Amino acid sequence: MAIRVTLALVLAERGVKSKDLAEAIGITEANLSLLRQGRVKGVRFETLSAICGFLDCQPGDILRHESGADGPSGE
Repeated sequence: MAIRVTLALVLAERGVKSKDLAEAIGITEANLSLLRQGRVKGVRFETLSAICGFLDCQPGDILRHESGADGPSGE
């Protein structure tokens, strides 16, 4: 996948537990875990906004584009 999720890194840097983030933004711990591991096909802007608001970060802090990674032609 061309997009890498670095949410786990941001959580660790801020000393925030996944459980606390999930509770604060209103999603299940299971869904947050899937997102944290990069095992999702997409994320709603509303969810992304809530994560960024809680962690005081920008979307680019938790999502990275990797050049040369599998893209539409490599899927």
